[in-house]
Amino acid sequence: MARRPADSLPLFELPPAPTDAIERRLRRSGLRAIAGVDEAGRGPLAGPVVAAAVILDPKRVPPGLDDSKKLDRAAREALFTVIMATSIVSVAAGSVTRICTTDIRQATLWAMRQAVAGLSHAAEHAIIDGIDVPPGLACPGEAFVKGDARSVSIAAASIVAKVTRDRMMIRAATHYPVYGFERHMGYGTPAHLTALGTHGATPLHRSTFAPIRALLEGCAPAALMAENDLLAEAVG
Repeated sequence: MARRPADSLPLFELPPAPTDAIERRLRRSGLRAIAGVDEAGRGPLAGPVVAAAVILDPKRVPPGLDDSKKLDRAAREALFTVIMATSIVSVAAGSVTRICTTDIRQATLWAMRQAVAGLSHAAEHAIIDGIDVPPGLACPGEAFVKGDARSVSIAAASIVAKVTRDRMMIRAATHYPVYGFERHMGYGTPAHLTALGTHGATPLHRSTFAPIRALLEGCAPAALMAENDLLAEAVG
């Protein structure tokens, strides 16, 4: 019995690991530069949201690609190094200020759009994790729910976005050591909430997210260290 391609599988029939079925389908239509797009950091109370766009070389797809949430830190870091060495990669960060003045969805779509636009080789088509194709994208695109579990390109983007954001938060922890950013990456863990109650919020905290709204009025000011500097250090 013939198997349906991965991009047509319902969510409860996701493949055990991402495949290149979506990419092969697009290449059969004549497309070559296919960018996987994903983000990291929609849910935390602090720090930017980071998006990555990755065009894999079909002849050099790193083995072991998977949704970054399924991989441990060592595996993500190892795959990040290989992806950066073998693929065309672009990363963009939606700042805390952008998140506060728009919302997390708009900041995420903005970062995805910037990541695709920043590719050194223009993408012909983008495949995006989630339900939204960012408006104004530099190329046609399709969105795939659980795309990081379906597509190797989106999985690669999820790894790049996650590793980059984690590095940014680890760097931020050197400026705000009492919050433990290097451990929870800005998520609302009990330890993080306790630190907020004791020390208040930093410029890296998202003032429009509860419980930060209880601590601040208005949007957080620019971070002590500009987030684009954190981004440059994270991917450098």
